[in-house]
Amino acid sequence: MTASLATVIPQPAPVLLPIDGEAESFPVRRVYCVGRNYADHAIEMGHDPSREPPFFFQKNPDNLLVGDDFPYPPLSSDVHHEVELVIALRSGGADIPAERALDCVYGYGVGIDFTRRDLQGEAKKLGRPWEIAKAFEHSAPISALMPATRVGHPDKGGIWLMRNGETAQRGDLQQMIWKVPEIIAELSKLFTLAPGDIIMTGTPAGVGPVARGDRITCAVDGVATLVLKVV
Repeated sequence: MTASLATVIPQPAPVLLPIDGEAESFPVRRVYCVGRNYADHAIEMGHDPSREPPFFFQKNPDNLLVGDDFPYPPLSSDVHHEVELVIALRSGGADIPAERALDCVYGYGVGIDFTRRDLQGEAKKLGRPWEIAKAFEHSAPISALMPATRVGHPDKGGIWLMRNGETAQRGDLQQMIWKVPEIIAELSKLFTLAPGDIIMTGTPAGVGPVARGDRITCAVDGVATLVLKVV
């Protein structure tokens, strides 16, 4: 007998990302984030920039924000922008060798890891997880994805964010401590990766607060651009 597909509550809507120039969408399974992956950002946050093992945290798929302005979240008066290269996976697995990791990539985009910095600071002092600072509603605006078949696998090039027309963050992908293949390989030691997984790869220096009314423009040169307003 075939099991019923009926559910006791409505099924959550799927999280779908647009693909540049395509009618089809990219379905999201999980969202992983890499912490302190640029040396200059590690320094500005008061940490040793040496190549220590990478660490990861997660946002929820429905934290991704596509095509809308960013609503300033409650319970915080210190929300910071963090621009990041985004990886979208078309395949996965466990213990993926770094030399095969790029075979798993569908494409790339640019995103912002908005962070309730005051709540993160409190969590750090108490030795508690960061979810309340990182995984709140709409905390990860993201651009349309650009397939790797069109842009290749960028390992250098500008990554930047402007706030109200003034540059706040500017770096280069080659400054990442852990490169894209290494990120995928290290992450796959901890989790079994799968098609639909999104990885946010860390941010360069210059993170700072936003306020309602701010206009944010950010990009990874040659990959994608994202424009939004803080409301």
